[in-house]
Amino acid sequence: MTMQQPHSELTKQQRQHLIDIFGDKNLLTDPTDCWTYGYDNSRRQALPHAVVFITDTQQALELVKFCNGQRLPLIARGRGTGTTGATVPDQGGIVASFERMQRIIEIIPDDRLAIVEPGVTNQNLQQALAKHGFFWPPDPSSAAACTIGGNLAYNAAGPRAVKYGTPRENTLGLQIITGAGQLINCGVNTTKGVVGYDLTRLIIGSEGTLALITAATLKLTPCPETIRTIRVLYQNLSSATQAVAKIMAQPIIPCALEFMDATAVRLANEYGNLGLDATVQAMLIIEVDGPEHCIEANLAKLTAITNIPGLISCDIAQNADAVAQLWQARKALSPALRKIAPKKINEDVVVPVSKIPAFINRLDKLSLQHDITIVNFGHAGNGNIHVNLLVNPDDTQELARAELCLSAVFDAVLELGGTISGEHGVGLAKRDFVVRELSGAALGLMHRIKQQFDPNNILNPGKTLPEWPIHS
Repeated sequence: MTMQQPHSELTKQQRQHLIDIFGDKNLLTDPTDCWTYGYDNSRRQALPHAVVFITDTQQALELVKFCNGQRLPLIARGRGTGTTGATVPDQGGIVASFERMQRIIEIIPDDRLAIVEPGVTNQNLQQALAKHGFFWPPDPSSAAACTIGGNLAYNAAGPRAVKYGTPRENTLGLQIITGAGQLINCGVNTTKGVVGYDLTRLIIGSEGTLALITAATLKLTPCPETIRTIRVLYQNLSSATQAVAKIMAQPIIPCALEFMDATAVRLANEYGNLGLDATVQAMLIIEVDGPEHCIEANLAKLTAITNIPGLISCDIAQNADAVAQLWQARKALSPALRKIAPKKINEDVVVPVSKIPAFINRLDKLSLQHDITIVNFGHAGNGNIHVNLLVNPDDTQELARAELCLSAVFDAVLELGGTISGEHGVGLAKRDFVVRELSGAALGLMHRIKQQFDPNNILNPGKTLPEWPIHS
């Protein structure tokens, strides 16, 4: 779905004020140029009044004050890899791109921290940290392009979250500018600290609705001595999901535990040249890391757990090329599905790990009930399943069935004690479903928090939280 609205140009005075802050080279006002910054990795697109490229904190501060004075919406943006429309300027306003704030300010190995600007890509940060023997655990599949600011805005994590946690667990502090134009340093430079409320964790995952992030202090983790990768193939999906629950019920925590259903396996096989036959109906990718002296024992225990009825094979990747091939196949899934269904519905829901078998069973029934093809894969180790509804939006009947199916998927998630978004955020795509998960009291409190941070509602208005009070 593409959204458009009449483009209202800036006044001469407004444009001149932005030139005074950013200069001509860091400002776009021509609709043709601005259009590129009006979409993310969803089907939504809208035209902003202008696009600015922030290069320092002072510019960001002045911009917030300007937008407050003019009552202009202000939408923070990294590289546009989000999938929920959270950076789409559906109400016009100014898109603030942070892609040029890309300094790694400091890496302090002794304190296991790094201070970075929000425009640093995840991949560039990991490469810089590796030279010091460290990494930052969040590793979304878009790591080559996505920014740290975007990772923080969505609390985007990736496969390693099963062992190492999400950005919330791996961020010590932030420098932020609230919607009221206040520059605040929140958090600490230490792994302990309980002074005041935890604003850092509040801002992470808020999708640019409370504050702009201008710097982040990240908690680093030492690189493990060794990492080993296992490929496990099953004759049926039930066996694979049972194995996931058994793996997560014992002491050895894998650093990745990925799952693919039959269709996902077929696509991974096709695009990753895995050489699998038609008997494979489900696949797990398991990674375990740690000290060299205990890795073989841990591998033996994990492989033993996977040996349940329905197992076809359990193989340990023997070299770096084999590992790379597996992960390339896994990361090719989303692009491959987009080739099949360019406008597929892609949701990332989370259920308790023990409920994965029941959830997958519900999805199978919903697929048949609504005559919608559903493809499932994702981070099974923490119950984060990417549910893909392959739909042609130009087929109005199929689209209507898909919307009913999606609603039922969310109902199933909540009935099983899960949440409707794990790491893709809420944005516009899931905003109207939030009332099913959060109570009226909780939503009311969140809206009051939003008002305290952003009294004029300029920061990403209309995203994440549904209208409040709810009007029937």
